[in-house]
Amino acid sequence: MENNSKIFVAGGNGLVGSAIIRKLKFLKFEKILAPSHRELDLSSQNQVNQFFAEHRPDYVFLAAAKVGGIHANSTYPVDFIRDNLRIELNVIESSFENKIKKLLFLGSSCIYPKFATQPIKESELLAGALEPTNQAYALAKIAGICLCQSYNKQFNTKYISVMPTNLYGPNDNYHPENSHVIPGLIRRFHEAKQKGASEVIVWGSGSPLREFLYSDDLADACIFLMKNYSDNEIINIGSGQEVTIGSLALIIKEVVGFPGGLKFDMSKPDGTPRKLLDNTKLNQLGWQATTSLREGLKKAYQDFEVKNA
Repeated sequence: MENNSKIFVAGGNGLVGSAIIRKLKFLKFEKILAPSHRELDLSSQNQVNQFFAEHRPDYVFLAAAKVGGIHANSTYPVDFIRDNLRIELNVIESSFENKIKKLLFLGSSCIYPKFATQPIKESELLAGALEPTNQAYALAKIAGICLCQSYNKQFNTKYISVMPTNLYGPNDNYHPENSHVIPGLIRRFHEAKQKGASEVIVWGSGSPLREFLYSDDLADACIFLMKNYSDNEIINIGSGQEVTIGSLALIIKEVVGFPGGLKFDMSKPDGTPRKLLDNTKLNQLGWQATTSLREGLKKAYQDFEVKNA
């Protein structure tokens, strides 16, 4: 991938896509294609075909997806499986028809079984039952992986699939109900501080363990892998550090500067009890995350404050 290569970042306005674009620009890549949803509806095969035929990208980062937290996944499973399948099929098929050089597909750590052996190796894929609360989304992502691997097997393409851990950072979704845990807590603590509330309610028991990765670290890893990895097998991308949801809430409370207390709502689901990726494969290739959780949370909160000023 050269600096004058034409690069299409599908989902360029989202958390992952915008981070990839920032990193590409920092590295002096000159030809970045990142149309907005208004400019290009990835769920429309005709629009995607026309875009590829007109712009002829050399490389594709498929970062576009319908994403959300436990509430959104549990409430709108049809949306999550339907929309993600359409996006994947359209972009990957058009990539093949237009003979792109390489594609990187962004999966998710939720593709792994609910009770996978920890830390989770790439070989755990399809080794057990999925977490029910996000099964529809996970199945769509697994289908995307299989589609990439099938093209590689049948047509000798170079479509790689990466599995990031839980992500956060600038341009995250801070919806009060449909967001992931970090942006959801950032918003909740910020609003509680503004209102002078005495406590913030955190969903679940606070005991589940999670690994988090700052979005700019993910972008760096994706570009590294686009340049250095062509295996047909999936590869994990994580920080290697895990924290309980309860401890995470305390760190966010401190970062936001909320002086009140915490209350855990045990009636809400915890989801998977533990989810830590085995990053050995990626680390052996020569890549490691560099942003600490506290440092990343400070940057994420600064982004939230700017967007909600």
